[in-house]
Amino acid sequence: MNPNLSLHCGNRSLAGTALQAQADRAAGGFQSMGLKPGDTVAVMLRNDLPYLELMLALGRLGVHLVAVNWHFQAEEAAYVFKDSGARALVVHADLWPRLAAAVPAGLPVLIVPTPQDVLEAYGLEPAPLPEGAQDWASWRDSFPPCTSAPVPSVGSMLYTSGTTGRPKAVMRLPGTPQQHAGSKRVRSLASQAREGMRTAVVGPLYHAGPNAAARVALDMAERIVVLPRFDGEQLLKTIETHRITHLSLVPVMMVRLLKLPAEVRARYDVSSLENVTHGGSPCAPDVRRAMIEWWGPIVNETYGSTETGLVTCVSAKEWLDHPGTAGRPFPGMSVRILDAEGRILPPGDVGEIYVNPGDNALPFTYRNNEEARRAIERDGHVTNGDIGYLDAEGYLYVTDRKRDMVISGGVNIYPAEIEHALVTNPQIADCAVFGIPDAEYGEAVAAAVVRAPGSQISEAQVRDWVRQRLAGYKVPRHVEFHDVLPREGMGKVFKNQLRAPHWERAGRRI
Repeated sequence: MNPNLSLHCGNRSLAGTALQAQADRAAGGFQSMGLKPGDTVAVMLRNDLPYLELMLALGRLGVHLVAVNWHFQAEEAAYVFKDSGARALVVHADLWPRLAAAVPAGLPVLIVPTPQDVLEAYGLEPAPLPEGAQDWASWRDSFPPCTSAPVPSVGSMLYTSGTTGRPKAVMRLPGTPQQHAGSKRVRSLASQAREGMRTAVVGPLYHAGPNAAARVALDMAERIVVLPRFDGEQLLKTIETHRITHLSLVPVMMVRLLKLPAEVRARYDVSSLENVTHGGSPCAPDVRRAMIEWWGPIVNETYGSTETGLVTCVSAKEWLDHPGTAGRPFPGMSVRILDAEGRILPPGDVGEIYVNPGDNALPFTYRNNEEARRAIERDGHVTNGDIGYLDAEGYLYVTDRKRDMVISGGVNIYPAEIEHALVTNPQIADCAVFGIPDAEYGEAVAAAVVRAPGSQISEAQVRDWVRQRLAGYKVPRHVEFHDVLPREGMGKVFKNQLRAPHWERAGRRI
């Protein structure tokens, strides 16, 4: 930890030394529960400073921090508590009423009062501590600091999004010293992290990207600003006020930044930025180019997965020379493109992306589901279902997700390409493309569109916009308008919710 680290969230500030002292006491408390390396603690918090305490406290004990998506309803959360074997739960007060009935009998529960800045960010009323509840800070401070030697951290146990069946827990195994060093090295290289950097935690900490970025920041940053939720103008203000040097974003955040009025974008000084890394989903080339024009040649891209960690990185300059690429693999990484029979495809051919990170990541398994782990592996390489290709120079291009691909009349259509075209329309605030049943072609392309404020764009105009940019067979045959799309905190659209009504009416699922 940087000796000058300071942390900020809303109007609250905390010195890094104080955070470490609090984390050491929390570690002592968890040790008093009998927790040992390999055990688990469920954390269901919005972005807040105690989340970082827990990263430090559980990390030094070798205990898995089970990062629970705070959007989950009681049934979803109950599954995670049981599946992860959680020995304790730490939860924000405003989330507790939703979960109370789902918590297993006898599970110790520690309640974090929801701070005012978080309440305001989400438009929530104050949430008092439940009667008889154990307050997090009071519990933590009742223990002496942990004095045992730290063990290598196994990081967070992250659950997949569960768009097909129950979510699976990606559990890191202890690994070798080389793998610990390699994992840290890759995370630092990807973000060009340096001692004394200043960064903001922008996305939800239950997600792999912000979670990993926060861990790097705790090691090296001089200042960490935790934003309760993403807001474009608030981020610009944060960059200017705190002289932020490093950021990690996802494409939907960049889209929303670019759609701010020009006078708002011009109002804030972002010249302190040294490196901005984005990943998590394919980025429309026009969006990437516009961000580079605005913020300069500091907007870099990464590609990876919860299972493999970060795999590739591409600088702004490289990307401008190879538009659309996600970059080349880090040294020691192996990336293969395989067909349905597992054969390695030549450069330029599209197939499923398989990765072997070597010593650049800790090994993983799916907790309680080693069979699922074996099902995604071929010859030491694993896949998360992404589709893409490698060019002759070894640059990776990610075209879409296997499960999102639309097969219409035997032709593979990649929704991400159509979304990239739609999102640049100033009359469209948000969009998602997916497949719906079609009696003649098997599947047809559908687009869910959110109009920009004041826009009256029509179905025909949406089609014409795509037709002017892409081949005719990629033009959506069905366009539906929504007030808002079902997105999770990091921006991923729950396309299964958009697809479901169409397939239910057709009486089939494929």
